[in-house]
Amino acid sequence: MRVSNNLVGLLNFLTFILSIPIVIAGVWLRRQGSSECEKFLDTPVIVLGVFLMLVSLAGLIGACCRVSWLLWVYLLVMFLLIVVLFSFTIFAFVVTNKGAGKVVSERGYKEYRLGDYSNWLQNRVNKPKNWNKIKSCLIDSKVCTSFSDKYLNDTVQEFYTENLSALQSGCCKPADECGFTYVSPTQWTKNGSSEYPDCALWDNDPNTLCFNCESCKAGLLDNLKSNWKKVAIVNIVFLIFLIVVYSVGCCAFRNNRRDTNYWK
Repeated sequence: MRVSNNLVGLLNFLTFILSIPIVIAGVWLRRQGSSECEKFLDTPVIVLGVFLMLVSLAGLIGACCRVSWLLWVYLLVMFLLIVVLFSFTIFAFVVTNKGAGKVVSERGYKEYRLGDYSNWLQNRVNKPKNWNKIKSCLIDSKVCTSFSDKYLNDTVQEFYTENLSALQSGCCKPADECGFTYVSPTQWTKNGSSEYPDCALWDNDPNTLCFNCESCKAGLLDNLKSNWKKVAIVNIVFLIFLIVVYSVGCCAFRNNRRDTNYWK
């Protein structure tokens, strides 16, 4: 058996082993998930695990048992995966290229505005159905509860110098331009009125705060922007790996064809 066939078989055997705990994790999330956010992940995780399992089996059997049509299917799926991954990486860089928090004078944190980010991302979070799910996840994750506990004993001067994350700044406190009076990190007294829409949406209720504000959506997008860029970099490395595996797979497929023609 040729070296390329052995290598493809080994790589797909390892991928098959990896797919088993992924499927188990998806089933566990479906049965044990305590929140909507956790249960939301179960289907994609199970689909990913089953997909890896089927593709790796096709590559393993096709390479080791010299089943040319299975190896052809495997190479076709790999090619499509490379195209999709390459397209997603370019797309991620394009949609996250715009937008950043604004530095505020005498503040350790930044303020975030939804209009600063790409229109595609804005449209996603502005859909009520999407945002209601995201908001539920933010509340379940207790992002503002931990924020309140951490800075509970801060004076107003100390609080203004804290280096808050995009989600904390956008969702857990009112915008500075509202001019509210500080009581605690998540408790503010409204003073007068402001034309900025987010000011009217603020509420001291822990399940409301500024979760309905545009600043919260902007904070989420800024966090998403940072994460997507990291994912895009990982995708580039994974893409190189897939291209190498695809090239080896092509060699294995050529070997199968040669062996088939030889025995005819």
